[in-house]
Amino acid sequence: MATTPWSDRIEAGWRAVRADGRVRPELLDLAYAEPRLRQLFPWTGMGELHFSRCTEQRWTWDIPYIQPAADGGYRVSGPLRSQTVGPAQTAAQAIAMVRERLPTGCGPAFLGTPDELAAHEKAAQDRPNG
Repeated sequence: MATTPWSDRIEAGWRAVRADGRVRPELLDLAYAEPRLRQLFPWTGMGELHFSRCTEQRWTWDIPYIQPAADGGYRVSGPLRSQTVGPAQTAAQAIAMVRERLPTGCGPAFLGTPDELAAHEKAAQDRPNG
């Protein structure tokens, strides 16, 4: 199977998240198994699993993220830190909660920064439907 710069970068992100050990393996396995999440760029912070629509930092903050809960379950928050989606008893429930709240048209992660993604989306929107 041929790889592309996009697939190489996304896979590198998933490998890095797995290697850093801050996210529970069961959660990573289920997130990676979900095709709509697997095409996004994963990153971690404080044991949380985040998903970005672009591959370079400052990553996007428009997708809910998953936090570990003290009781062994999860809490889904976001996309902003001040927003709460709710508790999830299992990793599968948490993944479903994120999947259901993906932004409209959320497709494969863009190779680049959030600013480059915004410029790309604006250019696509400004193109005539020819």
